Amino acid sequence: MSLTFSGYRRPNGDVGIRNHLLVIPTVICANQVCSRIMQLVPETVAIPHQHGCSQIGADKQRTFDVLAGTGKNPNVGGVIIISLGCEVIDPQALADSIKVTGKLVEVFDIQTVGGSVKAIQYGTELARRMRAELDMMEKTDIPFSELKIGVKCGGSDATSGLASNPALGEAADSLIREGGTVVIGETTEIIGAEHVLAGRCRTPDVSGKLYHIVDRFEKEVERMGADMRGGNPSPGNIAGGLSTIEEKSLGCISKCGTAPIEGVIEYAESIPSRGLYFMDSPGNDIECVSGMAAGGAHLVCFTTGRGTPTGSAVIPVIKITGNKQMYERMTDNMDVDVSDMLSGTLTLDDAGERIWDEIRDVSGGKQTKAEVLGHTEFSINRIGPSL
Repeated sequence: MSLTFSGYRRPNGDVGIRNHLLVIPTVICANQVCSRIMQLVPETVAIPHQHGCSQIGADKQRTFDVLAGTGKNPNVGGVIIISLGCEVIDPQALADSIKVTGKLVEVFDIQTVGGSVKAIQYGTELARRMRAELDMMEKTDIPFSELKIGVKCGGSDATSGLASNPALGEAADSLIREGGTVVIGETTEIIGAEHVLAGRCRTPDVSGKLYHIVDRFEKEVERMGADMRGGNPSPGNIAGGLSTIEEKSLGCISKCGTAPIEGVIEYAESIPSRGLYFMDSPGNDIECVSGMAAGGAHLVCFTTGRGTPTGSAVIPVIKITGNKQMYERMTDNMDVDVSDMLSGTLTLDDAGERIWDEIRDVSGGKQTKAEVLGHTEFSINRIGPSL
């Protein structure tokens, strides 16, 4: 019998493990209005960002795609889109893109409503009505074969590659055995170990695309006249015992388990179902997690040795560590401790099962520490100049 969790079945057949009302600003100028509505209406989340105007070409499209993907995320039950009224991101096109999911979507602009105060009043009443409708939705049993998780590491130290990442890899394999989906990202943090992942790709075309995205990133760094070693490993990584990008990368890739890689997708692209996928994304914690959320991940498992509090606006982020001292120091932020692996009192299999248990509990409604503390970080990875 397949394992199940209690979730929300959406009109288009997708399933969510949360039922958020999401407030999306199309442009930085609408951030304050969106944030104020989030403060006034409980169980409402907003995604303030710096973009939406003075963008062109692929960079403008990326902002649109990330906003649309976040609105489409199955953990979102309804969406309010708020624009200023004169930005380059088309609010109605954004609404239409999200409406294909069948979920509740409303849109208005600040200029037409009459300024910030009136927009906050209008948006607050709209949010209260939509929130009441979402609260009437009932949960149903969902098989774990429909769950999609992201695996991410940040603030890594020597314990990451020795304990928390391999343990997360065991949990990732458990989900894939159930027929579920895992996505790993951080193109910058597979450099030096890309050949290992390429050897696990299902087809030569997939391995070719993996090499392509690494080469594309390295050429962009060269174009800027920069040296990646100035930022990766980071000062915190080095202080935590990591000496080279190759050492960091070999530890990084262990968190996706042992399954073959079925495909390589672009940043924020919709994540296919079943199996392991690689998403081209930066190592930056919030940009990477936001890209996975926009791609449709239900939650992210995030390993850290140095400690990081960040979460996400629409998906739970489970924090996992193999560093006992950091866990005790930052227990308010950490969800799973597997540090006993390093003392030999916790096996790799048992550590993986501990994380797998947490994935099942969070999928069924248990809040992560980041959710309890109200961490709703969001950021869009950009690829072009501002006008």
